[in-house]
Amino acid sequence: MPREALNLLPILYHTHHSAHSEDIPFWLDLAQQQNGAVLELGCGTGRVTIPLALAGWQVTGLDHDPAMLACLHDNLPAAHISEGKIHLVQADMTAFDFGVHFPLIILPCNTLSTLRSPARKSVLQRVVAHLERNGVFAVSLPNPGIFFDLPQRSKEQVEETFFHPKTGNPVQVLSSWRRTKTQFIVTWHYDHLLPNGKVERASAEARHELDQAEVYVREIAASGLQIQAIYGDFNKTAFDPEGDEMIIVANKTAS
Repeated sequence: MPREALNLLPILYHTHHSAHSEDIPFWLDLAQQQNGAVLELGCGTGRVTIPLALAGWQVTGLDHDPAMLACLHDNLPAAHISEGKIHLVQADMTAFDFGVHFPLIILPCNTLSTLRSPARKSVLQRVVAHLERNGVFAVSLPNPGIFFDLPQRSKEQVEETFFHPKTGNPVQVLSSWRRTKTQFIVTWHYDHLLPNGKVERASAEARHELDQAEVYVREIAASGLQIQAIYGDFNKTAFDPEGDEMIIVANKTAS
């Protein structure tokens, strides 16, 4: 991918996904219940991090991508940076060690299912090591069961359009997906339409592992966390094997 497209991607990705905020009240409610600092894994450009910070919570955001973190930093109110409300860390979520504990650790945005089982187990080990006693871990992912019965490939379609927050030029989002024996792969193309008629394209891809829902539940329980609830949506409806989402809430019991 050209360097220009790489530089273009974070702000387009952020604008696109920030339009989908139905889960934000769920994370805010968890923060209110735990009433303390929040560690967000895979924070990206801050779609969840920023609302948590604006609500007054002290947030540590961890991500491996420096360009995404730079975009997050640019979108934060200056006061939240100077007051130390936000702490951004570039690190691998499978291998970080802060030496501190959090009452709440979250992994939103369908990130867990993009990791293979050994990496997921490493993440969970890090979660357990960084949770306070009785601390809560919550993760959201697409319901794995919905992928297995889908066709092997979709047609590319226009998902939505928006205006670039800096140039004001229109951006068209094209999306498609394909299914292999082991992964469900979603691709987004962001076409930035320039006044001279040319198009700047940046692309992003998410690869979800085709593991059954029971595998994620088993891995979380095996890490030493006690599962409190499994929801099928962010309104805390009971999990439906045929639904679209799976949200797992677990806690670290006192030993």
